[in-house]
Amino acid sequence: MNNIWWQTRGEGNIHLVLLHGWGLNAGVWDCIREQLASQFTLHLVDLPGYGRSIGFGAMDLDAMAQCVLAQAPERAIWLGWSLGGLVASQIALTHPERVDALVTVASSPCFSAHEQEAWPGIKPTVLAGFQQQLSEDFKRTVERFLALQTLGTESARQDARKLKSVVLDAPTPSVEVLNGGLEILKSVDLRVELERLTVPFWRLYGRLDGLVPRKIAALLDVRLPHSTSVMFDKAAHAPFISHPDAFCETLVTLGHCLEKQQNPNNT
Repeated sequence: MNNIWWQTRGEGNIHLVLLHGWGLNAGVWDCIREQLASQFTLHLVDLPGYGRSIGFGAMDLDAMAQCVLAQAPERAIWLGWSLGGLVASQIALTHPERVDALVTVASSPCFSAHEQEAWPGIKPTVLAGFQQQLSEDFKRTVERFLALQTLGTESARQDARKLKSVVLDAPTPSVEVLNGGLEILKSVDLRVELERLTVPFWRLYGRLDGLVPRKIAALLDVRLPHSTSVMFDKAAHAPFISHPDAFCETLVTLGHCLEKQQNPNNT
């Protein structure tokens, strides 16, 4: 079995695993890496087939989750952005004993829109279109998807350049792997499963996100009342890039809450 690329930094009492989104790699966390490493033991991961985790083909969600979990610390906060949020959610559902808390960032348990259920999201035809375009013009398709992630923010162009540089600084995922990731976004639906989640669950959103509409946060507030949602008002799909300080403050607050729960006698 191939090993995925994994880097550990920091010496905090709580472990924090960061999982990136579609088409990218762990370089997306560079802008907040040092801040978080001063508070947590930080684990940076390239998902199988992405970045430096080469030698993998397309995987379904469960296979990807099992592959990542195999190299993970015994317990950690699992944070997943976008596609990574589905991977982290799958791990929390199947191995809750390994998860101190689940944090999803600009993610949805069901990325595809379902009009009959009034569920907002990405139209399945749009995701299918990206799949078709990958084989025709790989570079342009990835660039278009990255541009969608920063639309609407005050720093949209700068943020899009950061995402593009992350892609260019590491090996490019194969079309097979990227198609597999889009298939997960198109077909996976964890809404019912997450209703039985037993670990602390924080959901972080950007109000201007065009891929995960803010209406999803309100729907899940009702559907998952034991979870906590946080909305970054001027952020889009990558709040950790556009608003790094506020994003890190939110995670540090979560870390402190968990430490108090684990050590109730310490003040």
